Amino acid sequence: MSAMRVEDQYHVGIVVEDYEGTLERLTALFGYRFGEEIRFPVPVRLASGETATWESAFCYSLDAPHLEIVRAQPGTVWVPADSGLHHVGYWSDDVAADAARLEARGYELEVEGVGPDGPMFTYHRHPDGPRVELVHRMAEPMFEQYWIDGRAPF
Repeated sequence: MSAMRVEDQYHVGIVVEDYEGTLERLTALFGYRFGEEIRFPVPVRLASGETATWESAFCYSLDAPHLEIVRAQPGTVWVPADSGLHHVGYWSDDVAADAARLEARGYELEVEGVGPDGPMFTYHRHPDGPRVELVHRMAEPMFEQYWIDGRAPF
């Protein structure tokens, strides 16, 4: 039924107010190593159809299981979750089709990253669980390199 598979799950996202403090704590407590912060403006389309440009700022742990630590951005989807876990991220070969599957199962579309050939990523929320982020698999080689050398890809 779904092209999404458990093996496509590659990170958990945590949105934090204290970005540097969180990185320090996770390193001291668990030995995580983090790559450089990745920052860039991202054009998005909200579920309402409204478009905007948001500033994305995050890093990943270099060690698996990968943690994505995201700087909180008021007025966007990137606000801290009550539970601490903001989202679970999956690679997708066809973001639009997988997004439609999620929506058919009750996962409301919150926002999609606008790309030239369709959405590059989406965030979906279900009333009973954490958000699901779909990320187009074309970004996978870039992140694989990032997890090796820790250098921000852009």
